[in-house]
Amino acid sequence: MYKLVCMAFGLFIALNVSAEQPEKLAIDGVKSCFRGVFSDYASWVGFMEKRFSSRELEDNLVKKKLAGFQARFSEIDFNAFKEQLSCQTFTYYVDGLKVAGYMIKPKQINEKLPVIIYNRGGNGNYGAVVFGSMMANLFPLAKKGFMIVGSQYRGTFTEADNLDEFGGQEVNDVVALMNIITRIEGADVQRVGMFGASRGAMQTHLARKQMPGIKAIATIAGVVDLNQELAFRPSMEKVYQNRIPNYAADKEALLAHRSVINWVNTMPKNVPVLLMHGAQDKRVSVENSIRFSKALSKERIPNKLVIYEADNHSLELNRQAVFSELAEWFHTHL
Repeated sequence: MYKLVCMAFGLFIALNVSAEQPEKLAIDGVKSCFRGVFSDYASWVGFMEKRFSSRELEDNLVKKKLAGFQARFSEIDFNAFKEQLSCQTFTYYVDGLKVAGYMIKPKQINEKLPVIIYNRGGNGNYGAVVFGSMMANLFPLAKKGFMIVGSQYRGTFTEADNLDEFGGQEVNDVVALMNIITRIEGADVQRVGMFGASRGAMQTHLARKQMPGIKAIATIAGVVDLNQELAFRPSMEKVYQNRIPNYAADKEALLAHRSVINWVNTMPKNVPVLLMHGAQDKRVSVENSIRFSKALSKERIPNKLVIYEADNHSLELNRQAVFSELAEWFHTHL
């Protein structure tokens, strides 16, 4: 079991801290996401221009990359999100370790909001939820009337980057968020769902085992069978070897433990699951979601499978449809 000790900070409601560890904070360093180079759009664009220029690219290529950046992240969208959303980063403590987290919610709240715990993909520092990924993947969903809370997983944003066990002890970092949510102003603790992308789907199902309060789940390009996935993408073995403790000695069992397809029969029948996947996904086979949907149906667990035929791992070609699907799913089931 993870250990989480609590105290208030910023927007979070005051807590009682145990006398044994009065110096510990569950939530610390609360800061706005719209800070530094992200304080305004011009600063962000200037930062990206310097970044592109530092790669010693030709001027026309720098301009091309900058135009692509501005096409993806427009000034209109940036200003609208900044005006309408509250976004904060914070740190919290799990198992004695400092973990980075974040919270996004609409500024105008008339009633308590349903909460979505977001579990990111990638591993270690790769795939961390930086400002750009927040704007691309989370701001549009929060704008539809949700509070989004997430963990970067232990070790992220550190030079060592060696604490992520890819479905091991860092799952505790997700489970601990439920205690934090109960202390966030405007959060409806009776309406909490989880959303995971790629590796984050594995994280979602592992964490859900310890989180009976989860009401609904959604995943994008979810990995549900790590052993079988190796045949589709052999390069993932390097990630498993580097991340999973004792991997060489007990490979099959460790991957099976992380594969929800092996324990579908233990999942609650009152927690519906939305599965979205691109048929052209080169990173995680779409067969993961197809097989999982069939397994869920066999166990009479409500589920919906949405396959985007021409799309890839990130569902880049169907972003608006994906946000609409997620919003409808969670508004219906939370």
